[in-house]
Amino acid sequence: MTAPEANHPMNRISFIALPILALALAACSSTGTTRIAQVPVTPQPVATQPLVPTSAQTVQTAKLTTSIANGFVDPAALALMTAKDSNEANSAQFYALQFGRPGAPRQWAGDQGTTGSVAVGPYVRVNNLDCRDFTHTVKVGGTDYVKKGTACREQNGNWNVVQGAA
Repeated sequence: MTAPEANHPMNRISFIALPILALALAACSSTGTTRIAQVPVTPQPVATQPLVPTSAQTVQTAKLTTSIANGFVDPAALALMTAKDSNEANSAQFYALQFGRPGAPRQWAGDQGTTGSVAVGPYVRVNNLDCRDFTHTVKVGGTDYVKKGTACREQNGNWNVVQGAA
């Protein structure tokens, strides 16, 4: 092709149109009927629980087994506490031990004016377990009941009193 022929508008159109036409023809050649075999699908059981517990499930399990009845509260106060008081105290005790800053008490309030606070010390490593000193104060009917001790977090995440003083 000479220079004047290359600039001819018809040559430029055919130069662009030729690949487009080739693609269109190639697409037409593959539009025949294709059969796809379908295999019946057997429904699989759906897991209702995650295989690994989430952090919320771990916290809930540990909270339920970190009971103030196991030495975290003065027994005289425990005898005067309602179920709501115990639930609030359990929660405060767990969160103070698990996440609390040393010296920053975690407050709780229960039924009929019953209140309390849990203060913790720094983490200390004992026999490969995380341990903390704690002070749990419960106020029932104007009287303060104070329980001090040391709690360690077991391998399963539960906190247990290992040493307690009245």
